[in-house]
Order: sequence, then structure tokens, then C-alpha cells
Amino acid sequence: MPQSPMIKFQTIRSSLKMLSVVLAIAGLSMAAASPLRAQAFADLKNALVDYSKAETEPGKACAAMRNFKSNEIAQITATAISATATAPAFCRVAGLLSPEIAFEVSLPARWNGRFYMIGNGGHAGESLEDPSRVSQRNDALKIGFAVAQTNTGHDSRKEPGATFVLSNPQKAIDYAFRAVHLTAVTTKDITKDYYGKPVTKAYWNSCSNGGRQGLLEAQRFAEDFDGIVANAPWVDQTGFTIGAMWNQKALSEAPVTPAKMALVADKVMAKCDEIDGLKDGLINDPRKCVFNPALDVPACNAGSDGPDCLTAAQAAAIAKVYGGPVSNGKPFFPGFMPGSEAVIPNLFGGGVGSGWMNVIVSPQPNGAAADFSLAENTMRYLVHKPPKTDYDYRTFDFDRDIHMLDDWGKQADAKNPDLSTFKKRGGKLLMTYGWADSILQPMMGVNYYERAVAKNGTNTTNFFRLFMIPGMAHCSGGVGPDQHDPMTAIINWVEKGQAPASILASRVVNAQVVRTRPLCPYPQVARYSGQGSIDDAANFRCVTP
Repeated sequence: MPQSPMIKFQTIRSSLKMLSVVLAIAGLSMAAASPLRAQAFADLKNALVDYSKAETEPGKACAAMRNFKSNEIAQITATAISATATAPAFCRVAGLLSPEIAFEVSLPARWNGRFYMIGNGGHAGESLEDPSRVSQRNDALKIGFAVAQTNTGHDSRKEPGATFVLSNPQKAIDYAFRAVHLTAVTTKDITKDYYGKPVTKAYWNSCSNGGRQGLLEAQRFAEDFDGIVANAPWVDQTGFTIGAMWNQKALSEAPVTPAKMALVADKVMAKCDEIDGLKDGLINDPRKCVFNPALDVPACNAGSDGPDCLTAAQAAAIAKVYGGPVSNGKPFFPGFMPGSEAVIPNLFGGGVGSGWMNVIVSPQPNGAAADFSLAENTMRYLVHKPPKTDYDYRTFDFDRDIHMLDDWGKQADAKNPDLSTFKKRGGKLLMTYGWADSILQPMMGVNYYERAVAKNGTNTTNFFRLFMIPGMAHCSGGVGPDQHDPMTAIINWVEKGQAPASILASRVVNAQVVRTRPLCPYPQVARYSGQGSIDDAANFRCVTP
């Protein structure tokens, strides 16, 4: 099977990226941690041959952009960057939007008329010079896009996690939504001034918190982007926070080891793999798998606790993670899906391990997993006003305290299903989620999509489609075909009216494509024809289950 250069590039980065995802989602400040990387441009040159017509040249010198003014710009610089092996020549306009929102727009020497923006992971604050961000910028510059980004108003190297609110409460609003909108508006104005003509089409592509940012743009600022790719969006930041505290409480009371999690993963796959009629190491729709850790995993004998069994308390704790938090006797927020605990090769750069390790399950009995670290930061600095830096999550009452997060949710959650303004102006929204995501609960994406369909009508698929990806972890990785090209799909949809009926996904091992599958618009699933290799997408079709 042919392999695109972008797939090769992403494979080389895969083991490092798994570690960086954990660091980014936890809000840790480390120089080696890169933000969550959106998948993009795998086959764009082939799919959109008119992209080679990046013919618009600047109407003024790069240095002249230092004189660009707007009410929000507090600082601005403009630097001409020479062509290198990794990027064409471009003009880098950067600065600050009041009060401290760092922004950058990179303007290629030959422009295709389009604008492209990437988002942020976790609690944001990434350096705009982060290697992963530079790589994403350069990929887009190569095919003629003007490219923008922001740190959302703080520097995580100086203000890690959500501590940025301690220096200025305005930074909370900037992080929640203002910085992205303001950056999009300002950089489009800069682009127009530089080339002497307006942006023809604007695109957003990002994952995780960046997916949340993209959804908020569609919900609140429908004019900013024509096409939005929201990968594994953090739809409900406050619901997730409650879920992470729920999981931490359960697992701190009954810690589980890596060996036990590997055992659970094996039992899940043994029970669930063939539910869709095909034994292929993938769970096509984990909602159809009824898995009970107390019944489906060997139980330890009374008084014993070995690596090949679960105690009653451990089984109950794992069941709570699958089930999600309960408030006043009713399910409050989704749990994680069977298959998200799958054993992943090269986990964190070496060996194998369950996808839950370090993210949901701490390797240390009294340690904090990455999801919980993110939730704790949210509770201490964003939910509590003023911040309560010593807040102890163990005081949280799941029956009494869930509305404690409501005010912050009004700022940060991307739950509004009303997309009528975005729809009316012709916007297109493509959302993806890995069924095996162990950082963000995939059902928050499914539930949001179903609410949007109910709100916007049966023709919602004319402008909004969801693609669920069996076996894929957070944004990429996992055990299934995860490498795909949502940007070609969204641009073809916006500019050619070609709604994506499927998207090709590939699994890449040691720089070789070992399996392809079609990704299907929800609620459709990929069904095997019964003939030919199960590793070839040509032998599958999208069907309504």
C-alpha cells in the first residue's frame, strides 16, 4: 500500500508523542513536552491539486508589518524568515494582544489565499516555538497557507497548569475562549493587509483542548472559520473534571498495578473483539460489550492479592472507571470504554503497557494520574474564585457539590448544541474520536453529536459529521488504524461540496502500513464484506448497524 510522507513522519514521532500527551494533558511544565498534535495534510497535495496554485505574493515588505495597528495589539514584530529545508520563506508577524496573549501569524512568500490555525493542549500556555508547533506550522506553509497560533494568554513555563490566574484573573477568560477568537480576527486582518486581499477560506484543526476550542468557535464565533476539525474534543471540561476526581478516589482506595491492568485488557479483548463478527483485535463499538471486572476477570482468593487476579475492591474500582461518576443515584458523566485499557506497544517509548497507566491509573499507590492532575488544577485555580490552592478533592461530595463547577463551565465548556448560526453561514464541522481514548471519555463526543442532531435537525449531517475510530487512543496511537487526513476531507467539503462519506485510516508499524480501514460517519460502522484481507480497507463498507 502506498505510504504518504506525513504518515512516515508521524510514525517516527509516535513513541515520543505518547509521553508528550501525558505531560501536556497533566499541565506539566517541561521543555521536552510538546502540545497535542493534530493530524493534517497527509494527502492534501494529491487531493487538492489547485493547492499548487499558491500564487499570491505580498503587497508590501515584511518589515512594514511592524506598523500594523489594532485596538487589541499591545506589541508587534515582523521578521522575514529565509527558506530552509523544512519551510519556505515567510514573514513571521508576532506579538501580544492585551493583556498577555502571545500570537503569531506566518505569511508565506506565495500564498494560496487560505488561513489555517492550530490550538492548544491541556491548560495551554505552550511556547509558540515548541518543535511540534513549528512542525505543524511548516507543514501548512509548504502548501501556501497563512498559519496562526496563540498561547491563549500565558506562558506555562512560568505559570504551569492553571496557576496563570494568580497573576491576572482575566487570563482565565482568555484561556477559556477569548484568546482564540481574538487571534483569529487579528491575524486575518494582518493577512489581508500583507497581501492586499482578504482570506478566502479559514480552517481550524486541533485536538483535545484544541478540539474544545474549535467547537467553541463554531458555537460562539461562527464567522471565524469556514471549516473546523475538532479531534477528540474536550467538550465538557467540568464533567471531565468530576469524572477524574471520581476515578482518582476509586483507584486510591483500591490501587491496581500495571500487571493487573494488562490482565484486564486481555480479558476485555477476549470478550469483546468478536462482538462485531470479526476477530481482528479491534472493538468496533464498545457500547455493545458488557464487561464486568468482577465476573470477567479472575477473582483473588480471600486474603490474597496477586498479579493474575483482582480483589473485590479492585474490581469495583475498575467498574467505577468504566461506569463514570454517579450523583444522587443517577449516572452523571460517561466513563471510559472497554478497549481503552488495551495493551499498547511502545507505551511511553518502551515495552508495552495498558493505555490506562499514568493517565487514569497512577503507577504509584498514592500518586496522581495525569487526568487527575489536570482536574485538580482546574478545581483549584479555575473553579474556585478566588483560587483555592490547597483544595483537597477528597472533600468533594458527588451528590452535593457537582454544581460547584457550573460557573466555570459557562466559560469553558463546549456543550451548546445550537450550531444554527454556523450552519446558516455555510460552515462545516468534522469531529473525530477514538473509541479507545483513555484521556478523554469518547462518549462526551458521541453525546454532544447526538444532542446537536436533535437540536439542528435531521439535515445536521449536511454540515456536521462525527467519525468514531475503533482502537484509536487520544488523538492518535492505540491498537487500531489511527493515521488519517481530516484536512483534505474538511476542505473538499467546504470548497467542493463533497461531504465525507468515509475517511481512509492506516495503522503504521515500523514505518510500514500494516492495516487500512474506512472511518465511517456516525452512526455507521465499517463492516467486513466477507472476502479478502481484513487488513485492506477495500474489503469493508460503511453500513448502518
